[in-house]
Amino acid sequence: MASAHVKTIVLGPEYDARLREVLKHVFLRLGGKGLGSEWSVVGSQELERVEVEVRGERLVIEAETYVGLSITGPAQLVDEVRELVKEQLSSE
Repeated sequence: MASAHVKTIVLGPEYDARLREVLKHVFLRLGGKGLGSEWSVVGSQELERVEVEVRGERLVIEAETYVGLSITGPAQLVDEVRELVKEQLSSE
């Protein structure tokens, strides 16, 4: 990923189970493939990190205490995922 084209956004709270489910559904809809995951605790901070490949591009999803559920990757793909998540949540 070229740093000039990488974008990070926070989709919502890290504890929002419905948001996580919708994000998973969006990745499946886009043909996403899991590349791996990690979980760690440092003090009061809990961090979960998942890497997903969509259309040959890598996205990193992080759920961090007090920060939220974020997604990092190519700006255009991050924006597309955000819009699909937003559409899915608003249609419920």
